[in-house]
Formats: sequence, structure tokens, C-alpha cells
Amino acid sequence: MEQTGFIFKVLVISAGLSVLIKYGGPNLSIPPTLTNVLLFVLGPSVVMAIALGIRYANSGAKR
Repeated sequence: MEQTGFIFKVLVISAGLSVLIKYGGPNLSIPPTLTNVLLFVLGPSVVMAIALGIRYANSGAKR
């Protein structure tokens, strides 16, 4: 039951973000520059790599 609640929360948040991007995105005036493209494409991967690296470093210290 706990896992079902988590999946439901993820689906609701995902749907909310989709609606926000679809209807709110065109109101943002972000110029299509190379810097912005690289930031939006590579940014999430870099953030996840940093978060997982910190988690790995902390788990290695506890062993």
C-alpha cells in the first residue's frame, strides 16, 4: 500500500509539471542560446551525478 501511494504522488506531481510546462512555458522568454540549451539538457544529469557521488562518498565512509 505504501508503494502505491508513492507511485500516485509521482504521477500527480508529473502531471502537474506537464501542465505547468505546457501552459506556462510559452510565457517565459528564454532565448535559444547555446548556453541555455546546454544548461537545460545537461543540468539534470550533472545534478544527479553530484547527488549520487555524495551519496556514494557517504556510504563508503560508513563501511
